Amino acid sequence: VLKLFKSLHRTRQEVFKNDTRALEAARQKINEEFKNNQNETSEEKINELLKIASDVEVILRTSVVQAVHTDSDKIVLIPRKDLLQDNTPYLDKPTSK
Repeated sequence: VLKLFKSLHRTRQEVFKNDTRALEAARQKINEEFKNNQNETSEEKINELLKIASDVEVILRTSVVQAVHTDSDKIVLIPRKDLLQDNTPYLDKPTSK
């Protein structure tokens, strides 16, 4: 549980780097969720909560993109290495095998 807790916080720091509001909001939410469930004794429920937390960590790491307002009508996206994936080219006509 502690390992996952620390992993979520490390991911939060990487994903929301230089965004103090998002960093603080994510910190509070992570701490709140773990605190709300700290007295859970059912092994089945604990495993379910750990799976959810693990999924959240993966989603944060692979799906969240930072954006910065640079002008009144412009936003710059700041991709991380985890987000960059190879694109598969789109083919209008599928090739026959």
